[in-house]
Amino acid sequence: MVPHKIAVMALDHVVGYDLGTPPQVFNAARKSDQDRFYDVRVCSAGPIRSTAGFTVIPDYGLDELATADTVLVPGIGAGGPVTDGTIPPEPREALLAAAARGARIVSICTGASVLAAAGLLDGRTAATHWAWARRISGLYPRVNWNFDVLFVDDGDILTSAGVGAGVDLCLHIVRNDHGAETANRAARRCVVPAVRQGGQAQYIERPVPPVAGAGTEPTRAWALDRLAEPVSLEEMAAHARMSVRTFTRRFRDETGLSPRQWLLRQRVVHAQLLLESTDLGVETVARRSGLGSATALRQHLQASIGVAPSAYRRIFRESAFRHPVQSAS
Repeated sequence: MVPHKIAVMALDHVVGYDLGTPPQVFNAARKSDQDRFYDVRVCSAGPIRSTAGFTVIPDYGLDELATADTVLVPGIGAGGPVTDGTIPPEPREALLAAAARGARIVSICTGASVLAAAGLLDGRTAATHWAWARRISGLYPRVNWNFDVLFVDDGDILTSAGVGAGVDLCLHIVRNDHGAETANRAARRCVVPAVRQGGQAQYIERPVPPVAGAGTEPTRAWALDRLAEPVSLEEMAAHARMSVRTFTRRFRDETGLSPRQWLLRQRVVHAQLLLESTDLGVETVARRSGLGSATALRQHLQASIGVAPSAYRRIFRESAFRHPVQSAS
């Protein structure tokens, strides 16, 4: 197996967390301990400063972008892309050349400003950190910015909000490339939630942590064990020992979703896993995931990832290792 090559292009004033996220998540996506699906290489034009108070000396130069299947740009806390709409010539040319030959382009947080400064986001929908909304939208008015979501998957270009949302986007890529089971294993290795959908709100209102056992997490775990059963909002509230109104408010504060939205997303994810890992018929998958019928499964899977169940299963049966873009090496 030839690993999918990811070049993480770091610029000066790189956000340390964003820089560390791609190697951590993608290196956790493995077929076995020694057989990784991705070859992650951090590169730059030379030593770079981070916003966390340390200097980084990447092992690779920008020439890595010429053979990368995916180019990922972490966030930056200062510099031309977030101050005056400019980008240094060398990374700009390397980024444009990679995009022109068909490499997948990804950014985390204000890394989207680097893509925008290169002109790659003109006329497209993109996400970045909500705190930069005014400045970045002013610098790049040709971009259709969405500052309310965790990430945007626009096909060959994917962008995310800040910090933890970068983890969500990397896991989303792993899930699209290699399926839910591989992404779930990678999430477990990283000790992070396996799924937070891109459309989830960036800013979740939760000013004070709940008293242990007083939140909705135990009820979420209870519901996950009963995906095949009809679980009502009233039953979830009763399990949490709250009124429906209080439970709904607290659930949204903690997850950014209503209980019904969250439950539906968990059922769709479980259906994906069953399609990948079993030979069960579509009707049986629909029942076991709690979606009810094959028709409902088709509708929800189409709305979620844009394919029918049979097509989704065929994708993962045709090849054990699926890469959205072909390696240029």
